[in-house]
Amino acid sequence: MEHHSGGSGTNKNKQMVEQLQRYGVISSKKVVEVMETIDRALFVPDGTPAYVDSPMAIGYNATISAPHMHATCLQLLEENLQPGMHALDVGSGTGYLTACFATMVGPQGRAIGVEHIPELVAASIKNIEKSAAASLLKGGSLAVHAGDGREGWPEHAPYDAIHVGAAAPEIPQPLIDQLKPGGRMVIPVGKIFQDLQVVDKNLDGSVSIRNETAVRYVPLTSRDAQLKGY
Repeated sequence: MEHHSGGSGTNKNKQMVEQLQRYGVISSKKVVEVMETIDRALFVPDGTPAYVDSPMAIGYNATISAPHMHATCLQLLEENLQPGMHALDVGSGTGYLTACFATMVGPQGRAIGVEHIPELVAASIKNIEKSAAASLLKGGSLAVHAGDGREGWPEHAPYDAIHVGAAAPEIPQPLIDQLKPGGRMVIPVGKIFQDLQVVDKNLDGSVSIRNETAVRYVPLTSRDAQLKGY
């Protein structure tokens, strides 16, 4: 059997997804499909190894999560990312997960990214324009806004799915308020030691929280504090 190295990017992206399946990180067909559709290389800075399973610096003291974390979050939120649903990605960074959400909820749904570094917002929109989610951006079902993600994005609330890509010392109340009954939020919580928490809002409006796994994320903070590196 011949082995060709250095195949096209899409092949390498597919290999990355297959590896995550082999390691048991992904068991969902839908998550495989969306991660194969949205090429990670379009969402990492030039010159960084796009398909390595580790977080990458994206400037402004921010990072893009490792592929296995994205896979984990997509899988935890899969039921809340059905066609027509509303999703919010807080700390959307380079736009990768926002593009995945948009692909899953489709043109009838809505995926909103909120990122407080305007330069990252502008860059993420360019990234999405190069990706398979470009038509959703053009059609308006996918949008990225500059803002303080701790306040959510009330305009399109309530959300079926909320993902937070930075660690909060506690869960911001506006995000709980903007979660639809029956909705789910995935958020890293803690200062030095963090847990990825799964927050389910029950149909009666009560909230149940469980810890999924221990994680390390950059802090969910103000724009100024982040730029200073606090």
